[in-house]
Amino acid sequence: MDLAVLEIFKTVAELRSVTRAADLLQRAQSNVTTRVRQLEDELGAPLFLRDGKRMTLTPEGQTLLAYANRLLSLAEEARQAISPGKPGGRLRIGTMESTAASRLPVPLARFHSRWPAVDVTLATGSTQILIERVLGHELDCAFITQPPWMDGLPAEFEAVRVFTEELLLVLPGHHPAIASPADLRVDTLAAFEQGCAYRRLAEDWLAIGREKPLKLLELGSYHAILACVAAGSSIGVVPRSVLDLHRPVLDLCTHPLATVDTMLIRRRGYHSAAFEAFLETVQAA
Repeated sequence: MDLAVLEIFKTVAELRSVTRAADLLQRAQSNVTTRVRQLEDELGAPLFLRDGKRMTLTPEGQTLLAYANRLLSLAEEARQAISPGKPGGRLRIGTMESTAASRLPVPLARFHSRWPAVDVTLATGSTQILIERVLGHELDCAFITQPPWMDGLPAEFEAVRVFTEELLLVLPGHHPAIASPADLRVDTLAAFEQGCAYRRLAEDWLAIGREKPLKLLELGSYHAILACVAAGSSIGVVPRSVLDLHRPVLDLCTHPLATVDTMLIRRRGYHSAAFEAFLETVQAA
């Protein structure tokens, strides 16, 4: 099975379009279509459901995508292990939204300036999703918080603590100071989707001594979360480093919730010059 064909298949699967995949890979559309058809013939199974120009993976295609991610990732690791000189190639980084906004802009800029040959991609997601994507070889490394629902990280990971965050419960500016969850006058938590470690920490604390169930408002950004809190309709959980980026324009008050570590995780045994240079840059920031 040709790695170049797997790269074509993976790109079509992710973009759900032959046209967009061809543009990204700088190949003719007819070439991409032919390679996908040849792969389906080789495997004896349809990999895509075709609805006009939209391509959706079949169950067989979803199975192959998991293997393609692993094979392509291992091939890249092998290339970098055999030619371990200056950092180069691809580095796929996952991160929580908060880390991307408050912690990474400076080290990413420094890393790109020093090592322009490294092709960096950055993907955001919840801690749970990032763990799954690193395990699935979709990401090389990721910034996460220790999941409250796990007793330590899975054995498949190596982790380095890189940041410490002060986690805050944020409340509307007119809300009286609180000492416990029972003092809250707002019963809706604005937070990211299930799988967010910060949300789980907040839920666990808010459940202490409360008789009334907490309502949840799932949102996709800290901008939206803080806007809802400032409007008086909800409370939220935010690292101080993120809140400091917004505080001048928002009427909010806070209550300390926890101190948590942000870790940079990778699959055990994964090494590359690009990753080591990136870790060094982050630790020096």
